[in-house]
Amino acid sequence: MAQLFSLGIIARMINNKDNPVAWALLVTELDEAREHLESLTNEMVKTGTIEDAEFAVQLGHIYAHLNRVWHSRSKPDEIEEQQWTIYSQFPKDLNPVG
Repeated sequence: MAQLFSLGIIARMINNKDNPVAWALLVTELDEAREHLESLTNEMVKTGTIEDAEFAVQLGHIYAHLNRVWHSRSKPDEIEEQQWTIYSQFPKDLNPVG
């Protein structure tokens, strides 16, 4: 948590009690990312191969879900159509850890 504050991340995370619709959408995006990642993993294990271009498309799709989660974490309402592309981009305020 302290590391997040050192990165300048101070956004107030939404919650189910105060923002039930936005929370449900956030959880749905995470669930979609999980489902796509599971499907990708299963297909790779089953076939033992994947083309680089297909791998890039699949990971890009998964990242888009995760990116929308990050960008909408403090937004108390739905993502508007004009925000969709911006919210799907990799965050500039989040550094990979690990």
